[in-house]
Formats: sequence, structure tokens, C-alpha cells
Amino acid sequence: MKDSGRFSILFPYNNEVSFKQMSECTCHDLGLDTFCKELTNDSLEQRMIMNVLSNMTADHRTAVYRQKIFADILKLPEMRKRLSELFEKIEFIRKFSTNRMESDENLGFWYLMHRVDELDDYIKCVEAMKECLAEEKIESEGLIGFRDYIDQLYNEACFAEMKKDIVELKEKTGNIRSVTLGINVNSRFEAESLGLISVNTKPFKKSGVVSNFADAITSKDKLNEGNEWNGDMHYYQVDRQHSRQVSSFIEKAGSYMAVAGTPIVDGRIRATVTKTPDSDNSENSTFYLDKVLNKMLSSIVKKLRDTLSKYADIAIVNISELIPEFIYYIRFAKFIEKSMEKGFAFCEAHTIDGNDTSMEAEGLYNLKLAVNVGKMDDIVCNDLVFDKKHTIYILTGANRGGKTTITQAVGLLYVLAQGGIYVPASSFGYKPVDCIYTHFPADEDKTLDLGRLGEECVRFRQIYSDCTSDSLLLLNETFSTTSFEEGYYIARDSVRAIADKSVRTIYNTHMHKLAFDADSEGEGVSSLIVKSENGKRSFKVEVASPEGMSYAKDIAEKYGVTYEMLTSECGNN
Repeated sequence: MKDSGRFSILFPYNNEVSFKQMSECTCHDLGLDTFCKELTNDSLEQRMIMNVLSNMTADHRTAVYRQKIFADILKLPEMRKRLSELFEKIEFIRKFSTNRMESDENLGFWYLMHRVDELDDYIKCVEAMKECLAEEKIESEGLIGFRDYIDQLYNEACFAEMKKDIVELKEKTGNIRSVTLGINVNSRFEAESLGLISVNTKPFKKSGVVSNFADAITSKDKLNEGNEWNGDMHYYQVDRQHSRQVSSFIEKAGSYMAVAGTPIVDGRIRATVTKTPDSDNSENSTFYLDKVLNKMLSSIVKKLRDTLSKYADIAIVNISELIPEFIYYIRFAKFIEKSMEKGFAFCEAHTIDGNDTSMEAEGLYNLKLAVNVGKMDDIVCNDLVFDKKHTIYILTGANRGGKTTITQAVGLLYVLAQGGIYVPASSFGYKPVDCIYTHFPADEDKTLDLGRLGEECVRFRQIYSDCTSDSLLLLNETFSTTSFEEGYYIARDSVRAIADKSVRTIYNTHMHKLAFDADSEGEGVSSLIVKSENGKRSFKVEVASPEGMSYAKDIAEKYGVTYEMLTSECGNN
């Protein structure tokens, strides 16, 4: 279930199985583009879901692996909700992480502290995920494997030890309340260097009597002998309300500042020279201190930064890659759950072993139609089988009788089942297909160069070349854009060729003669009709001989052009 160490809950056997990408045209013919918009408003999620559904493999293990994961996620809504919240938190942290900063110039001590906080949040998310996945009702191989994968990441990254270190580090750094700086000056009282003396646990207090800068340099009693602090120093706060003599003085000096080491690091004094800031520094003191500490602690900060990045990568990069895969299942679970609440029937598909039967569907219906209709009572369900005697169906029936709807419905059954999702049927057993190919009428602008019939022939030839005995082929009024004689001739040869490959096929057409001749077109070719009851469309299909020219009679009656209707209503002029 791992590919170069990467875990997946959608593609568990990537190195062992091959996938085929359904064409954009097929996805559109099946209505997947519209359907994905029902699942989510996020365009990125729509593309991700479409990408999963349109990549197909005949490997039954992948389909079973996915459907067991989906079953777990569907039946455990609280776990689903909690995981969604954790994923949102991880994505928020990742998007606004300080790790996205690219310039080393900005990666100082305060950056390190932010990274520590972020890693602490990451660890808490991973721990919460471990706790969430401890649900005893989880049964699928995929989620159990993901739980083990999280445990492995947690242990290999030594997150328990890292969490303890973070707590200790934050306790120490949390006690820092002030920093003591020293300024070296020359005889003209020009600043030559600025050094960090100490990091302290207590803040300086603003002096009750504000001594100005002139007093500090003219009063002998105020001059300290040596450079040791005798404890008799007052803190003068430099801010926008005051005269900013110190900041202006340092700015005019334009010299260099020596940064001293601090006992909080290694107890030794180490000096690094950095150029003074080019502008006023009072409002940028935090940033400047960051630069000072970064210069002073450059090697340690870099080492810690690299270490934290490594842990963050383990925690987030690996898990973040799995978030879209979980989103795929979660979006479908919400959709199926809401649809079932409305009364729509769904079932968990199961794969079929053996050579005789490749599909057994009971109570199937078109999910795309159901979304538009909104009520299960308005849906007509059907049963259909693919086996040796019924591999290719020539589907005929009255105009607008539901031929395209049933053709599309079968394609959606396979797409959803192989995607691991519950399918719109009361039961569905199948052999996975390696890909689905559709040949629906093309848009006018795509037929200008070759003409409609030429375009159909070229496209069908390519589809036939690509499909195999493991494919599903759905044809909708193919070769119907020419005269009946020409269309029938091409369609008959095409059906014979399809029979040679034993491709599971539904060919819905108005060419009833093609269905009448089904028995002579090859093994496994049979006639399927949409039944009419007393001239009314039932939208039910059954294996039977075509009902002759009933579709033309229906159209004639609809528009009043039968002999009886013409002569009785229009009369003879």
C-alpha cells in the first residue's frame, strides 16, 4: 500500500496495476462534470474528484479496497466530522506557515519560536488524528492501514520526545522579559558598537524621574567605572512620544555594532559585527533584535530550523498529501447520506468472480436524473445483466423513451462502483472494466472538417482500437446522421467487430433492423427494448425483439401526422 514510502487510500497498488484515463468527452457524456458540481462548490475539489473517477483499472482489489473505506466513512459520521475539522486546521497552518518564507534574512530567532509553535500545533493535530482513528468500528483495510501509518510517522519522528522538548523550550523562552544591551562609544561620544549583554527574566521598570540624555553624560556621578552593571541603572524607554535622541544618534553615527553572546546559549561571549540599521529603529526594535539574535545564534538557529522543518515535513507533507483523498470520500459520503434521507436507494457494489457473468444489476437508475428529479417516486428502476448470451445490447424503443438515460446509467454504475462509492441500485455485482468509452453525437463545430458521418467513423475507429474485452462501450445513435441504408451498413459491421472483441456494449439506436438481425451479428448480441404500454412510455427495459416502427408511430401521433389524424382533422381541401 505504499509507493516509495507514500501511503494512499485511493491508489493502494500503484506499482502493480495500470490505469486508463477516460476521455474528457466520455466524462461529459456520462454527466460527470455536472455531477461533481453537486458534490462540492470548490473547483479544485471538483477536478480532484473527476481525476479519481476518470482513472480506471480492471483490478478488482482497488475497487474493493476503496469501497470498504467508503463504507467505514459513511457509517461513522462523527469520525468523518472530526477528521474534516483536523484537515481544515492542518491546511490553515500549512497555508499560513512561517515555513513559506523564502528569505534566510528573515529567518531569525523569532521565526524559530513561531516554528516551534507551529510544530506543536502539528503534533497536536496528529495526536488528535490518532485518537480519532482509534474508533473500534473501523473495519476497512485502508483506514486500519492509515491508522498504522500515522502511528509509524509519529514514532519515527519521535513526536512524543519532541513534544516534551517543545514544552521545556517554551517554558524557558516564555520567561524572557527583557534584554540588556550595551553601547560602546568613543571620546566624541559616537556609538562604535552595540552589544547584547544578557537576556533577563524580569522586565525593566520605567524610572519615576525621567533623566534626560544630557544629564546622563554630564553628571560625573552618573558615569559608571568599568563596564560592570552595579545595579544602579535606570531604564529609559525610547518610543514615538519622546525625542528619539538615542535612535537618531546611532543613525548619525553610521558605525558598526558588535553583538555579544548570551549565557542562555552557551555561557560564552561571542562577537559578530553587523551594520547599523539605515533608518529609525525605535518602531522596528523587535525586528532588529531578531537580526541581532540571528547573527549571534546563526549556526544554532539554522540547525534547529532545519530540524524543525524535517519534523514538520514528516507531520504535514505526508499527511497533507492524503487530505484530498479523504475529501474525496467525505464529499461522496455527505451526498449519499443526504440522498438516502430523501428516499433514494443505494447499495454497496460487489465484484463478481467467474467467466460467465460480468454484471448483474437490480433496481438500477440514473443518478444524474435523480439529482434533477429530486424524488425517488418519480424514478423508474431497471434490471440488467451482462453475460455470454448478453454481451452486446442493441437498445431500441420509442423516441424520448429513456434509451440514453439507461445507457448513461450503466456507465455511472461502473464509475461509482470502481471509485468505491455506493451505487444507485438495489444490488450490483460486476467485473471491473479497464475503461469506459462513449460514442455520443458530437457538437456541430467538431464536424466541420470531416462532416458528421466522417467524424463519427474516425472517432469510432479510434475507440474500437483502444477498447478491450475488459472495457465498457456505450453507443448513442451512432451512425444515424446519414441515410438509413448507409447507417445500417456501417453499424452492422461495427457490431460484428465489437462481438469479436467481446466488449460489454449498449448500442441505443433507432435502426430497428439492426436489432431484428441481432442474432446474426455475432455471439452475445441481443435485442433490448424500452417497453411501451398501450402507446405510453414505461421507461422499463427488457430483452425482447424490437417493437417494429412504434417509435415512428409515436412521433406521428404526437404531431398529428397519421393518416387518420390528417384526414379527419385537416379534411380534404
